[in-house]
Amino acid sequence: MFFSVCYNDSKITICKGIITNTNFLFKKGGKIITMEWENKKDSFKVVDVREVTTNFLPGLLKKAGQVPVGEGISVIQTFEPIPLYSAMASLGFEHITDKVSDNEYRVYFYREEKKEAPFPGTGDVPLKPTAMLNFKKIDNSLANVAVNFWNLTWGKENPAIDLKTKLLLSLANGVGAGRYRQATRELVKAYSLGVTVDELDELFSLLVWNGGIGTFASEIGTSTLFSAYKTIKALEGKRKTRKEVMSELMEKFGEKNPEVNVMPA
Repeated sequence: MFFSVCYNDSKITICKGIITNTNFLFKKGGKIITMEWENKKDSFKVVDVREVTTNFLPGLLKKAGQVPVGEGISVIQTFEPIPLYSAMASLGFEHITDKVSDNEYRVYFYREEKKEAPFPGTGDVPLKPTAMLNFKKIDNSLANVAVNFWNLTWGKENPAIDLKTKLLLSLANGVGAGRYRQATRELVKAYSLGVTVDELDELFSLLVWNGGIGTFASEIGTSTLFSAYKTIKALEGKRKTRKEVMSELMEKFGEKNPEVNVMPA
């Protein structure tokens, strides 16, 4: 069996082999660490989402938030749920992943400490990539390919391009391709990471320059993306804090908005 471990939100790959009931050992920063809770992982409450094709993340994180320190929860999915790792880490969980078969992954989350997630319902960042569940509806292998490609693009350790810049680039690419749903999601996430109104002003000026005044007037200016941008400017103009602005953005341009949600009814 193949295991991967996340300890304090740093992913470490374990050598292949059969794991016995002894304490689990792995390397972190050149040191050998004992995963002392490995022996009791089979006693964790199980949440099986293999047949779930809707966004289960808010409900799962709510359950996870009720798990006391020193206890855990186990999630079963048909593909490796990589985006879930950082969401659970934001609540104070570390994990072990067991690939049972090509269509079954069991992830054991252990609560090492109690932490409050920055974004209730999504964990570490707003608007997690729930669209991965759409690939699962087609083929589990496709879902695995998609989620690993996502991880290579967005979860890379020590990336050459910082995450905020990547989101702004993705936003611009989304506009160029006419994908305003994607662009709106990237805007909300970029703002959560600290993008400023001045940066957004320059970005939207570039969109006018590259797309043309006519395109901006008829397409971009009427989009949910531009509405989200105007909301940020208006609220910051009223001296609202970033946390207050984010709360408004998630209410108006979160998953409840049909022009932002990526999960079909």
